[in-house]
Amino acid sequence: MLTEEQTKEILAEAAHFPHKQAASIEALRIVQRDHGWVSDEALEEIARLLEMTTAELDGVATFFNLIYRQPVGRHVILICNSVTCWLMGYPGLRDHLFSSLGIELGGTTQDGRFTLLPVVCLGDCDHAPAMMVGEDLHHDLTPEKINQILAQYT
Repeated sequence: MLTEEQTKEILAEAAHFPHKQAASIEALRIVQRDHGWVSDEALEEIARLLEMTTAELDGVATFFNLIYRQPVGRHVILICNSVTCWLMGYPGLRDHLFSSLGIELGGTTQDGRFTLLPVVCLGDCDHAPAMMVGEDLHHDLTPEKINQILAQYT
């Protein structure tokens, strides 16, 4: 499952630490970067490389909400559901995303374009409500602004 290049990259990251296990998050990110998510098979191979049990590595992977353990769309939308975003209109924006995309939280559009996930905080409270699409932060959201944002991602 892991390519030779991924194996080399993971081992190069592990070489920076006194214990290989310290590179676990970066190893997961390397695989996810190339595949979009981390499969069970990839998890097992990474665990062997880093001298960890699969359960230990899965604990790391499932703790971090930006490591995806199942397939996701080409663009992952993280919509902030913090108290500040709730006060600034999150429920209506969430419902707008539901109807615009035809999915609910945790869902992926039929065309595989978007996956919609909640996130506790994006740290952009002074510009709430906020969401991220991939690495791009969007704030001061309105339904119209959301429509414009989604149109940018093919």
